[in-house]
Amino acid sequence: MALFSKDALQPGVRSREVFAWAMYDFANSGYTTVVLTAVFAAYFVGAVADGAPWATFAWTLALSVSHAIVMATMPAMGAWADRHAAKKRLLLLTTAGCVIATAALALVGPGAVVLAMVLIVLSNVCFAWGESLIAAFLPELAKPAAMGRVSGWGWSLGYVGGMLALGLCLGYVLWAQAQGQAASQFVPVTMLITAAVFALAASVTLGMLTERAQPRAGALQDAGLRASLHRLKTTFLEAREYVDFMWLLACAVAYQGGVAVAITLAAIYAEQVIGFVQQETMVLIFVLNIAAMVGAFLFGYAQDRLGHKLTLGITLAGWMLTCVMAALTTTKGGFWYAAALAGFCMGSSQSSGRAMAGLFAPPARSAEFFGLWAFATRLASIIGPLSYGAITWITDGNQRLAIGTTAGLFLVGLILLLPVNMARGRSKAMGTA
Repeated sequence: MALFSKDALQPGVRSREVFAWAMYDFANSGYTTVVLTAVFAAYFVGAVADGAPWATFAWTLALSVSHAIVMATMPAMGAWADRHAAKKRLLLLTTAGCVIATAALALVGPGAVVLAMVLIVLSNVCFAWGESLIAAFLPELAKPAAMGRVSGWGWSLGYVGGMLALGLCLGYVLWAQAQGQAASQFVPVTMLITAAVFALAASVTLGMLTERAQPRAGALQDAGLRASLHRLKTTFLEAREYVDFMWLLACAVAYQGGVAVAITLAAIYAEQVIGFVQQETMVLIFVLNIAAMVGAFLFGYAQDRLGHKLTLGITLAGWMLTCVMAALTTTKGGFWYAAALAGFCMGSSQSSGRAMAGLFAPPARSAEFFGLWAFATRLASIIGPLSYGAITWITDGNQRLAIGTTAGLFLVGLILLLPVNMARGRSKAMGTA
């Protein structure tokens, strides 16, 4: 609790509220760690789809559909939340949706490809909605000069949550394997464990976090897909005046695509290419989370000292090196080094991006602008994994080529980061430019 010092917080904000906010990162990280990265992704490809040539593509297709839904809805949802001061209410609903859909993954067995894809779409949509809504609280809690370290605290605590969920699942898996159980028996239980951790930890956030925004006049009344898409268009047109925010969005589309590859395909690559078995993969992801926690925490402070732009640029260079290492290594030991570097870069790059988005978002429209941030990151999550899946399908399973080409996404992100002007972007957000 001492980490959340008053000099980092907005007037009237108590450290326990920031702790409650950061606890949501703790809560939802188990979903990405266990479901999308360590356990269910590889289970889907190897057991549910029986290792079919199209299995990796089907997995990335399900994720891409979920991201497309988020892209079409999140900016309008954010604008509605801003006008109605309803971020916390919507956070409750999206959290419940993700928890229920994650628990329902326990029903998926070998051959249930359609059911698995539907539940992944539902759970990931709710997860992404919640991720954007919780991020929109950041400008209300942290002072601009401390945005990086507060964001870093959240990401760091998030990786602790991911490790807790994964650790509990790993302990159960080792016990189940000792009893002679197959993956179709123990993987469903890990989904229930993950859902329970999410629900319990998120209750801290929902019970302690305060909705500081006030409802605004002229609240949006329209609903439905057409209204949502119209609002998305309007928000984008208005956001074009915020040049540096738009450059940051373009940068995020590129580099977050590469991050999405690491999150959703690391376990598949480890098992299908390097030869890891289930428990080795889970230990690998556990260590990756430790590295990510350290990266998010240290680079959170580095952002406020070295500058957000420089810090993000350093991590993108590290990501490019990671992709090259992963593509070239042929041993488990070599892949461990690549995974550790990936974890370190993952924590720092995600924390840096969120902090920069918070600095560039006008205070009265934080949820709306974080909706655009969600649009960019979800678009990235379509481009990255889907292109990876397509390359492996077209090349008859050449995942080394797919991971090697992912380095290009980080290079493009680094190039698009260059025009960003932090001072100009911040002054525009505060209405002084």
